[in-house]
Amino acid sequence: MSSTQFDGDIDSFVSYLKSNRGLSANTLKAYRADLTACLHLFELRGVTDLNEITLDDLRSWMAVESRDHARSSMARKTVAVRGFFAWAYEHGLTTTDPAATLMTPPIPSTLPAVLTESQAEQLLDVAEHAVATNQYKDDGGAAAASGSGKAAGKTADKSADTVHRSEAPARADKRDNARVTAESQRNAAILELLYATGIRVAELVSMDIADIDFSTRTIKVTGKGNKQRVVPFGLPAQRALETWLEQGRPVLARTATDAVKSRAANALFLGARGGRIDQRIARDIVHRAAREAGVPDISPHALRHSAATHILDGGADLREVQEMLGHSSLKTTQRYTHVSIEQLKNRYGQAFPRA
Repeated sequence: MSSTQFDGDIDSFVSYLKSNRGLSANTLKAYRADLTACLHLFELRGVTDLNEITLDDLRSWMAVESRDHARSSMARKTVAVRGFFAWAYEHGLTTTDPAATLMTPPIPSTLPAVLTESQAEQLLDVAEHAVATNQYKDDGGAAAASGSGKAAGKTADKSADTVHRSEAPARADKRDNARVTAESQRNAAILELLYATGIRVAELVSMDIADIDFSTRTIKVTGKGNKQRVVPFGLPAQRALETWLEQGRPVLARTATDAVKSRAANALFLGARGGRIDQRIARDIVHRAAREAGVPDISPHALRHSAATHILDGGADLREVQEMLGHSSLKTTQRYTHVSIEQLKNRYGQAFPRA
């Protein structure tokens, strides 16, 4: 990221947002990048003072940026720039607010991509089958290792050194099988929880073990702006989570160094090296599971869309779904009613002879 002479002002603005707006770390990072790129462009044009920037300059910046960015990205960039200049004016850094009338580009209304209920069921069934298959391999590996140990014990003319060497690969195979099984248990729990609750991937990876209440079958979720909500989950998700916590998590936790282990001691989901799982790995898990299940490729956010749509199809109240998803506006949740209507129209067209 290029630095500018305005970095100090950008730092102050981001600190203000963090303290007063409660925006997520990802949003703050995006705003910082947007502002740095914008002001770097003006710096290249010879601007040395924020007061030199006019509305026409900002419109020119938008024209340049819109060549390489989608409207949704431009909308975020515009909000960041508009917020920055409003803050600069309020804090006496500028004598006017050139961005006060800067318009956000209209974003075309698109319906979110979702799986059908049967496709979602297929996705979760394949993940569950992977757990069972890997557990079988793990048990077989243990039996094979045990068998080779007995055979070695019966062969009197073999030295102890030879026996130890023959057992080493078996132990290594057993560890590998245990790790693969643990990862499949983790993946199944992640998929079940994402679909059962509709939480965001950022919310998923930030969850701690203590955020789960098995007695009420609910999770405590910290969403955007550090707002907390309680979301219920069903029996399949409970079983997957219990299997992961009791069997899989201890296996991956053992692979961590002491430093990593201390940082991830409370984390619900772990990566292959025992640290808290990150968003990239969680996204990869969902994409890979979709490929293996033979369903349309989806992201964790599309799985969230699917959960919301299916819950509404099942008769849930719109306000309840809004609370579950952590939407600040009911308008955002209403998008899913349009998906339900579109699916109804498609089913009607396929099934009704006079459609």
